[in-house]
Amino acid sequence: MIILFNKNFVKKQKKLSAKVVARLLGRLELFESDFQNPTLNNHSLQDKLNGYWSINITGDLRAVYYFKTTESIVFTDIDTHSNLY
Repeated sequence: MIILFNKNFVKKQKKLSAKVVARLLGRLELFESDFQNPTLNNHSLQDKLNGYWSINITGDLRAVYYFKTTESIVFTDIDTHSNLY
């Protein structure tokens, strides 16, 4: 699977602490190897984010993505649950 990141995601990632970035990288590795792992709480989104999916990074931090093709996904946003939804 090819994982891509849009500009918004990269911009927000740069603002995260080193500890959170390390957690993010660990979750992305887990996602790449087993995107259905229960730890990720991978789930589809509704309403204005219909067609997008979300994974948990920390207790409140989420990463949002969509399937670009059957072989690639694009992470579009990373933020707290309340800011995203």
